[in-house]
Amino acid sequence: MTGKIAFQGELGAYGHQACADARPDYTPLPCTTFHETMAAVREGHAELGMVAVENSIYGRVADVHSLLPESGLHIVAEAFVRVHVNLLGVKGARLDQVREAHGHVVILPQCSKFLQAHAIKGVISSDNARAAREIAERGDPTHAALASEMAAQIYGLDVLARHIEDRPDNTTRFLIMARAADYTRRGDHGMMTSFLFRVRNIPAALYKAMGGFATNGVNMVKLESYMVDGSFTATQFFAEIEGHPEDPNVALALEELRYFTSSLRILGTYPADPLRR
Repeated sequence: MTGKIAFQGELGAYGHQACADARPDYTPLPCTTFHETMAAVREGHAELGMVAVENSIYGRVADVHSLLPESGLHIVAEAFVRVHVNLLGVKGARLDQVREAHGHVVILPQCSKFLQAHAIKGVISSDNARAAREIAERGDPTHAALASEMAAQIYGLDVLARHIEDRPDNTTRFLIMARAADYTRRGDHGMMTSFLFRVRNIPAALYKAMGGFATNGVNMVKLESYMVDGSFTATQFFAEIEGHPEDPNVALALEELRYFTSSLRILGTYPADPLRR
């Protein structure tokens, strides 16, 4: 095995599925929180970290964006994972027996139509894989879990209903983090660059800073803002662009950005995942 890859959640979580899909040669290391996941990499307990950053339906994972700047880690890859929600029950259970389905607060609304159609009450759990483990331990056919098929295999549960999510395009994007940056050009679908910046306190600073990307033909695919340390005046921006910092047009755009910012930090340059297209 190459090493360990940390993820948030228990074995069978969608983060575990992302690890198995994107880095099958690494041993998965489950962690309770995103903070512990990043700390495991930073402190050398794992070589890589698999961190969820956004879902196509739920939106961004706010906790992660607040942790990225202080993590001391670098983004070296991204991974898009199709989220298939399954109803898992104890061995021998039937769908018509289920009265409650346990799952994370994010996943319950993603299969609300199925739950309503079958008169099943959604119950919040701290983690989908944990819900699967607890259903297996409970042994009650009236209780089920909303989780991956991997969780069913790990905890010995039956899949009572497959792919019950409301939307067919439910996808979660993960970032793969490492202690060292990798600026080599790699992959077959172009490069992505993620960075953080704060604009200077001058009129129209953000507008002017963004102008450099437009005039140099750099496609910015993400721009998000969030407050720093609870301040209403210190706003930090997280941005992602297509391209490598050494591309002539990207280099010019970043040079212009620096003029209008008080700080700029490249978080990583990495190959675009094929599913991004």
